[in-house]
Amino acid sequence: MWILLIRGLLLAGMAAASVAYGFLPWGELSNAALGIGIGLALIFLETRIRGGGAKEVAGAAFGALLGVIFALLVSVPLGKIPVSDGAQAFWQSLVLLWFTYVGLMLGWKKGEWFDPVALKAYLDGTPVQPQKKNIKILDTSVIIDGRIADICETGFMDGTLVIAQFVLKELQQVADSADSLKRNRGRRGLDILQKVRKMSDIDVEIEELDFPDVKEVDLKLIELAKALDAKIVTNDFNLNKVAQVRGVAVLNINELANALKPVVLPGEFMRVFILKEGKEYNQGVAYLDDGTMVVVDNARKLLGKNVDVTVTSVLQTTAGKMIFGKATEANQPVAVPDR
Repeated sequence: MWILLIRGLLLAGMAAASVAYGFLPWGELSNAALGIGIGLALIFLETRIRGGGAKEVAGAAFGALLGVIFALLVSVPLGKIPVSDGAQAFWQSLVLLWFTYVGLMLGWKKGEWFDPVALKAYLDGTPVQPQKKNIKILDTSVIIDGRIADICETGFMDGTLVIAQFVLKELQQVADSADSLKRNRGRRGLDILQKVRKMSDIDVEIEELDFPDVKEVDLKLIELAKALDAKIVTNDFNLNKVAQVRGVAVLNINELANALKPVVLPGEFMRVFILKEGKEYNQGVAYLDDGTMVVVDNARKLLGKNVDVTVTSVLQTTAGKMIFGKATEANQPVAVPDR
């Protein structure tokens, strides 16, 4: 809220200054519009700088400085041209603005040129291998899911996390939904983003690049990943498959969760709590601490009890892991290992 207040004061101050000095001869309204326009340009520049890294900001500053120097050098011969003072001032101002803009944009895009390590290697004549950027793009589903924040806290997520502007727009639409469930999910996603952005060791960037010709958000994510040479972090099964077909690397949170579940082999014993009846006759269903479903034969009459189970098979599906077992006979001695 305070950022909006400061930006409002900036626009008001620029408008007042422009009116006071009277740069344009068409009245106060035109001067106020000029001041507001300059203020909006400054705000846009500030938002771009905040979203960039240190190399990009340093490159933009150095590039703008070089642009000003070149403009001054070009202005010297321009001053010798026999034209009116107004035309001369116009061309000199145009050259200054053009060189400064080109220098700033080139410096921003080529910020790696100003990497101290790369400059030192260049001066020493040592070849430097270009570092491949480690960029990961978050999709809407993985933000709403929330586990990405826990993964970031553990330190397993490195590189730069990118949130596309169209993903933020979709998340905002979910948060503003008339459906209370969707609205809560959207607000949870926004809270997760704030939590991740506040982590000091996580580099989060907002990407403005959009693809107006592509309508679906999933396809936009794939195009963005291709443009940035990045990976997509998701838990959406369909997006996972489509991205793989199009040659885009995907990090699936669900696959990571399944990989971290303990390995259970047929013939092992475990003790579970029968929570509900199964779909088939005489089956009971239990759950491990990590949420893995255990389907137990001969356990329908054991609802609400802890039962010793012999694992008969393990089924790995795209939705997760399922364990099938058989309830041990009450009169059969079983050695259940401690876990």
